[in-house]
Amino acid sequence: MCNAGFRVLNCLLALFLTFFAQPDTTLRLPGSVASAPSQLRLCSETDSLQIAVVVFVGNRKTKERVLRAELDLVEGEILTSGELEKRLEKNRLRLYNLQLFHWVRYETVCQAGRVTIIFEVQERWYLFPVPIFSLADRNINAWLEKKDFNRIDYGLHLVQYNFRGRNELLKANIQLGFNRKYELFYTVPYFNKKRNLGFSLGGSIYQSHSLDYTTGKNRLLTLHQDEVFPIQRRYATGSLILRENVQKQTTLTASYHQEEISDSVYQLNPEFFSNILNRKYLELEIARTLNFRNTFAYPLAGHFLQFGLTQQLGLNNNQHNTTAFAKYGRYIPLGKRFYYSYTLEGQSRLASNLAYADNIALGYTSYIRGYELYVIGGQHYGLLKQGLSHPLLDLNQIELKFIRNPKFNRIPVTLYLNWFADAGYTVENRFEQTNFLTNRLNMATGMGLHLVTYYDRVITFEYSVNREGRTGLYIHTTFPF
Repeated sequence: MCNAGFRVLNCLLALFLTFFAQPDTTLRLPGSVASAPSQLRLCSETDSLQIAVVVFVGNRKTKERVLRAELDLVEGEILTSGELEKRLEKNRLRLYNLQLFHWVRYETVCQAGRVTIIFEVQERWYLFPVPIFSLADRNINAWLEKKDFNRIDYGLHLVQYNFRGRNELLKANIQLGFNRKYELFYTVPYFNKKRNLGFSLGGSIYQSHSLDYTTGKNRLLTLHQDEVFPIQRRYATGSLILRENVQKQTTLTASYHQEEISDSVYQLNPEFFSNILNRKYLELEIARTLNFRNTFAYPLAGHFLQFGLTQQLGLNNNQHNTTAFAKYGRYIPLGKRFYYSYTLEGQSRLASNLAYADNIALGYTSYIRGYELYVIGGQHYGLLKQGLSHPLLDLNQIELKFIRNPKFNRIPVTLYLNWFADAGYTVENRFEQTNFLTNRLNMATGMGLHLVTYYDRVITFEYSVNREGRTGLYIHTTFPF
């Protein structure tokens, strides 16, 4: 077991940071977040300014209407110089968080109380045909435990950002190997004149020679079948997006699913689909997202809120379940280049006939750091994740002079030292017989290095110790929360 005093110290520090830490609003954020410098040149003779015109420079591919849709600056509007400065930075961050540009900066030119606003952007490269060479496990740490080279997938993953210059997203997957996947997804952020309605469409076919059919001692037990597919999944999905701007949107989603397991899976775990071999169901979801973080890739200031409701309706069975979920995060600059952040996340699933396949809680998208090798199923869970970061290295942008294309020749590099402490609790009423981590509080703490670099890429190396005293070094390729 971990040293009790060490755990208490961590808890006291966490409570202090959560309830008493106050943001330092005057703090200059690291260069990789602050992007390019901006200038505000105002008229000295007056504090009241009228916005004459807003101009965009550098958007060779991106349509101007895409950028204007994010702004709350209206031509003809009258503001004080102080209000204008705050609004300009707020709108700069909105444009930057479209994640279409390497940097966004503004300049203003004022004459006789009228101000011209110029937003300058540096566009990214938008087309990425990426070869698929991936591991057929939950994460690299789980694969390293088995080191099975047959569990490898290969193919082509194609992503077209800013499709047609309209901030549309086109994704296609052709994946062969151990797991086979054929997918196509298309997202349009808005299609109407008011630019507040969008949609997304997609479909997926998935076949695998391997299936994690049950859980024992909070580890996934896997069935391999070379002649047949233990699991086959197909689904089609469509969403209506009610989008106010890049920070606020509501999504209404409907999807149709077909899933089938082999006889061997049924014999090993009849509860996988609740005593049936195949199932068809509809899933309806409504979700609201409010994202006021200073940057979406590695936030250091601001807050985030997401909540929603999902309803699954069985078509050839009586598997109906309702899931409510919510997540709140806050990111606080403390001063002297220290940044504290925490998220609170929870889920509650109500069902009279819950299948094992739907009994998902911690260990997949949501997880406790220090428990990466475990899966903690359940109907309900709560999760607290928190961290204290300090930049060790902030090079802003490394210029590669031998590359002339500005979309590739500047690489931002920021390295953070991060202390973290996580805790989670899962309520499990159906499949807990051999899973010792359910219905109890699980905690872990540790230190890590977080690298933020090219095209919003985040790589974390974290060493942790959990409640059981088990230690490990874990690698992740996304921001922890």
